[in-house]
Amino acid sequence: MPARDITSVALVAGEVSGDLLGGLLLQGLRERWPQVRTFGMGGAQMCAQGFDAWWPIEKNSVRGLWEVLPRLPELLRIRRNLTARILQIRPDVFIGVDVPDFNFGLEERLRRAGIRTVHFVSPSFWAWRPKKLLRLKAAADHVLCLYPFEPELLAAAGVPATYVGHPLARALTFDPDPVAARRALGLSPDAPTLALLPGSRTAEIKYLAPRFFAAAALLRKVYPTLQCVVPVVPHLMSAVQTAAQGSGLGGALHLIEGQSHTVLAACDVTLITSGTATLEAALLGRPMVIAYAMPASTHRLMRLLYTRQQPWIGLPNILCAPRPWPRLPAGVDPHAWGDWPDAPFVVPELIQEAATPAAMAQAVQNWLAAPEKIAQVKQRFALLHDELDRDTAHLAADAIETLLAR
Repeated sequence: MPARDITSVALVAGEVSGDLLGGLLLQGLRERWPQVRTFGMGGAQMCAQGFDAWWPIEKNSVRGLWEVLPRLPELLRIRRNLTARILQIRPDVFIGVDVPDFNFGLEERLRRAGIRTVHFVSPSFWAWRPKKLLRLKAAADHVLCLYPFEPELLAAAGVPATYVGHPLARALTFDPDPVAARRALGLSPDAPTLALLPGSRTAEIKYLAPRFFAAAALLRKVYPTLQCVVPVVPHLMSAVQTAAQGSGLGGALHLIEGQSHTVLAACDVTLITSGTATLEAALLGRPMVIAYAMPASTHRLMRLLYTRQQPWIGLPNILCAPRPWPRLPAGVDPHAWGDWPDAPFVVPELIQEAATPAAMAQAVQNWLAAPEKIAQVKQRFALLHDELDRDTAHLAADAIETLLAR
């Protein structure tokens, strides 16, 4: 039996990934407290669980330094209105799902007013922004963590936290049949297949997709039967088609609306941008080459604002690395890629100036020419899948119930 009844919960999520996590969390809350009322900002997955979305999740789906600035007045106005409405209702608990730049300020205000606050998804203070840890400590009574190493790091800073696993591990079957996936997509079942995932934002498509397509064209010279498949967010289809023009890939390039998991299941190797998609590829057991680059002006600004804490940018490398992680050597520029001695890389990363079409093509070719290395990385990814596969919905509900019972 629950330690206490919960009648209302406020949540704020951002991005498609936050909607997925929020929907899963709401499922666990509703199973524990069937009559609970939930409201705030969310998307379709959350609304399917009876969530009352005062604002749609698209209002909070913005990232990047320059992308946020024109939206900042609207976002601040929404946050003020959200705060006022939540304070008027005074729910049993507020849960901020990711988007720390939006949620931390909201959580701090609610916490000062006596409302319990939970933050779902620890910000990656261990990777980029150590000062975020101070904000997190001020904002959240408890943190629900996706990765097993995070509660220990947070506890050392005096932040209570619970590891609840990553829902993607339960949602994705490890190492699915590539032939079946190719047939489902209308691809040749026997031809070598490269999945290209150049990003899900307009700026990424504009800046990265031409490089990815140029790398694929180089690979086609070595593997004439190579088929290249791209899962495309529907509203970006026109931008991807424009980026593909002049690549010379012709009929070897297949643009698929959505279905990113099926595309990854179909491939032998994926050339992929940094982000959650790299974790999805690992959980599906697919070798990858991670590549990312941004305009020089943005990169210079990031060097001023963020401090890199460890050698990797890709989640598969971060999660598969032995801990404790290597420390930054004295005198090394924290933003200098590839200047971190003895750092193990499970999959290659090509960042900024290193992310050239030729380097990408060579890194993919290295995988295709070494089936024994593919077998090794699949074994490591299988262990990662097992480590992250937890009953996230119920573990999260347990942690929230324990917090409110204090």
